Amino acid sequence: MPGSDLLGELPLCRGTLDRAAHRRNQPDLLDTLLADPDTVVAVVVGDTMEVDDTRGDTDSGGAGVTLALRAPVPEDRRRPAMFLGEGVDSGGERAAYVAVIGEPTLAGHGDWQTLRQAGEALGDRDAGLFTTSLALVNWHLSHPCCPRCGAATQSDNAGWTRRCERDGSEHYPRTDPAVIMAVVDDDDRLLLGRGSQWPEGRFSVLAGFVEPGESFEAAVAREVMEEVGVPVTDVTYLGNQPWPFPQSAMIGFRARALTTDLHPDLVEMVEARWFTRDAYVEALRSNEIRTPSGISIAQRLIEHWLGHKVVDVIG
Repeated sequence: MPGSDLLGELPLCRGTLDRAAHRRNQPDLLDTLLADPDTVVAVVVGDTMEVDDTRGDTDSGGAGVTLALRAPVPEDRRRPAMFLGEGVDSGGERAAYVAVIGEPTLAGHGDWQTLRQAGEALGDRDAGLFTTSLALVNWHLSHPCCPRCGAATQSDNAGWTRRCERDGSEHYPRTDPAVIMAVVDDDDRLLLGRGSQWPEGRFSVLAGFVEPGESFEAAVAREVMEEVGVPVTDVTYLGNQPWPFPQSAMIGFRARALTTDLHPDLVEMVEARWFTRDAYVEALRSNEIRTPSGISIAQRLIEHWLGHKVVDVIG
């Protein structure tokens, strides 16, 4: 498949750190790094990280938004921590990067934003830092107990595994694959739907989780049939990106519908419509519908079909 048929660079695939996985089993790695003033620390509070807005800063060239990273402080030694890898720091030197989980009170000072808010404006390094940190934090907070025996687990391997305190079993970060698809008919109209939990006017391409023993392509066909009753063929891969909300990977496809009759299941999908390009642009401009968020692969799939950036067509 020619490269021009793919989605290209996606917002959450831009990480630049060397994960340096070989260091994760070094004894007392996190304690050593958090005692080193050259270590770079990223603090996660809830689903937010502190940012500095540099768009009006002439010294930075108005580049956008950067994470407010810092050197370790004594309190970090008592916080849950994860070794993220190695990369170049703001001074141009190679440094280790560590994420820590901060207390909610920390968010009372500074500008704390979610990945959805800041993702597009972050540079490559910081987009990768935020994405990886959030995915790891979400996993640690949701897996405090052993799935085998129910006993408590403790973080191990510099934050990349959890170990059961009772039976010693080792558990790894979970990533749930989901497919997301731009379904088009023979007239090249795009199928968009409104999920049951979404407000009026919010339409996007269809998506769903991959089931055990299922290929990605089979998941595309099953999800489209389940949600809107449309059989599809010619399922073609377009791209993927991590999606730490809380711990997924989104795999994007294009598929061709074999019928245009729509039968939303009314449980997951309450509305479904076919759009021509002109009709989609007109609906956006009139605020009849809203586009998915800028960091989502959903918006990139729509733009891939549309042939333009959404921001360019709505002005």
